[in-house]
Amino acid sequence: MLKEKLMEDLKIAMREKDEVRKSTVTLIKAAILQVEKDTQTQLDDNAIIEIIAKEAKKRKDSLADYEKSGREDLISQINSEIAVIKEYLPEELSVEELTKIVEETIAEVGASSIKDMGKVMQAVKAKTTGRADGRTINEIVKKLLG
Repeated sequence: MLKEKLMEDLKIAMREKDEVRKSTVTLIKAAILQVEKDTQTQLDDNAIIEIIAKEAKKRKDSLADYEKSGREDLISQINSEIAVIKEYLPEELSVEELTKIVEETIAEVGASSIKDMGKVMQAVKAKTTGRADGRTINEIVKKLLG
């Protein structure tokens, strides 16, 4: 299970005094715990992957702001955190693989125009949990339905 791997990696990071890994894994664990408390359920690996993907997205979004302001110290830290987070996510799909999934999904849901974009996006996101970025999915769906 992913939770056990996170716990084990946290212990290793503490032993090796790897501050970036320790703080990143701690933040991931806190996010998981918060969702579990809010929903009063134990999350499975797929739900945990969704949370980890959201954490990666938060960092990628803030990276753009730091680059605009020229904060090299924070850019380096965020890139290090993203590298740690990616270790827990499944391998990202290529644009070609993602396009194929979107095409199949469009056929499955019977989408014919841009008005059906919401249905397609929802179905594709469910199929690609943690393996594709929402912005990329959005661009492909728009291109295929537009």
